[in-house]
Amino acid sequence: MRFDIITCQPELLVSPFAHSIVKRAQEKGLADIHLHDLRQFAINKHGQIDDYAFGGGAGMVLRPEPIAACIDGLRAEREYDAIIYLTPDGPTFRQAAANRLSLLRNVILLCGHYKGVDERIREEYVTDEISVGDFVLSGGELGAAVVVDAVVRLLPGVLGNEESALSDSFQDNLLAPPVYTRPAEWRGREVPAILMSGNTPKVEDWQHEQALQRTQQRRPDLLADMPQEAFEEPRKPRRRKKPNA
Repeated sequence: MRFDIITCQPELLVSPFAHSIVKRAQEKGLADIHLHDLRQFAINKHGQIDDYAFGGGAGMVLRPEPIAACIDGLRAEREYDAIIYLTPDGPTFRQAAANRLSLLRNVILLCGHYKGVDERIREEYVTDEISVGDFVLSGGELGAAVVVDAVVRLLPGVLGNEESALSDSFQDNLLAPPVYTRPAEWRGREVPAILMSGNTPKVEDWQHEQALQRTQQRRPDLLADMPQEAFEEPRKPRRRKKPNA
């Protein structure tokens, strides 16, 4: 999957993509991430990419010409499945959106800055808008890093165990259940015996009950759209089928 990120501060994105899972995905050739410095498309020799807003008000607005030049150049080389603008007034980014984006091939992420981009860019080019939360950042770069990280880990072959992403929080509108590792007893706190029983069906029942309980306590809003049977039956195990002998 290819990501082309348009930004006026590419340095902010170097570190997030140079470590951990995203780095390994690039090394494996599963993710291709390109940063495009908007200032390379400035309208004059002074590197201007922004201007004052018509109608007054504080803050600068990214001009349409540099953004259009960058997008037009990219689209001349390949087709894009989505052109996404990172903006606080977009729909909140959720796991379902990450799942959908992971099925695409080529995506442009446009990072806003200052007071945002000229509205005509949104009308002319943008196919999707994303907000990473109800707060304002200095620019869309950190939001773009969040989107790329959430999507890349879903790509086949990126995680050592592909089933790991399927059991994450939010994949089925439930938070993940508590997890434990060694030692079995630490500072007087013991790992629940069921997890060490080796009884897989019972463990899965326990995990479902704990996930449901944790979601009801911490994020009851996630349960609003869940079918009633989800409250009555344990989650189906997501283990990969074994090949025939």
